[in-house]
Amino acid sequence: MTGHCAVTVVITGKIKPDKLDVARAALEAVIRAVIGKEPACHGIRVHEDPDDPCRLLIIEQWDSVEAFTGPHMQTPHQKAFFAQAQVFLDGEADFTFWRETFAAP
Repeated sequence: MTGHCAVTVVITGKIKPDKLDVARAALEAVIRAVIGKEPACHGIRVHEDPDDPCRLLIIEQWDSVEAFTGPHMQTPHQKAFFAQAQVFLDGEADFTFWRETFAAP
């Protein structure tokens, strides 16, 4: 999916059980930085699986795929977060891109 239209980025991943606190702190810090410094981001929500708090679902709203994959990924705060994530991620995070087609009022 390409093009300069609004996109929802859905990220899923698993956190090492002994690194949950580290992961939560790193996520909170990077989300504050993204929301504060990147006008192309219109919101980030983090969800945990009620049956397995090590499984996270992150939903982000962006101006476009290009805004997320380009400038966002080159920011110092995002690069630092990816370096930190190597410590707490259990495997690879999965990134998918979605375009809204219908929303109920």
